[in-house]
Amino acid sequence: MRVLIVEDDRTAADFLAKALGEAGFQTEIAGDGEAAFDSATSSKFDVLIVDRMLPKLDGLTLVERLRERGDTTPVLILSALGAVDDRVKGLRSGGDDYLPKPYSLVELVARVEALTRRGPTERAVTTYAVGDLVLDRLSHKVSRGGETIVLQPREYRLLEYLMKHAGQVVTRTMLLENVWDYHFDPQTNVIDVHISRLRSKIDKGQGKPLLETVRGAGYMIRDERR
Repeated sequence: MRVLIVEDDRTAADFLAKALGEAGFQTEIAGDGEAAFDSATSSKFDVLIVDRMLPKLDGLTLVERLRERGDTTPVLILSALGAVDDRVKGLRSGGDDYLPKPYSLVELVARVEALTRRGPTERAVTTYAVGDLVLDRLSHKVSRGGETIVLQPREYRLLEYLMKHAGQVVTRTMLLENVWDYHFDPQTNVIDVHISRLRSKIDKGQGKPLLETVRGAGYMIRDERR
């Protein structure tokens, strides 16, 4: 397993390389963002460890440029900025994991091992979008046409599930099992009530309704792309 360490502090980079080497990884070090971009695009790595604050090209921009090229190599972002907003920004830029400094080497190695098991094709979807309706799974924010929509927790889970299956009919049983955790139909109108509330929030006043009732089958978020 090959790991690219992107860190401008040579002492810290060597320390990381030593720890990862002892765990069985082969490592390469890049001291700035531009050098890291060149290495990542010319060689194959299993994981990138990217410091956020880098000379020439900062860590988040580096990750964004790699993702724009279709590079799905797992990325662990390291940063002294550990607030929630900072972590969210790092994940939105294309990072797969985010570890604030100071960190435990044991934890870092464990996270790298987890990323190698996950592989490059299992990057989590963080945003669902259908037309101008957008659901951000990291911030739990929903908007349509740029306007924020305030949802209750159950309404959010319902919309998230419907958008995950956009273009597909979702049955009442599927909703009960995946949104309400019921494994049977208790003959309740809870779904109808929540669908009605959700429809009024995401479709009312909009030119084109997205949430449809498929008679005798279930419900669907209409996705014209499918």
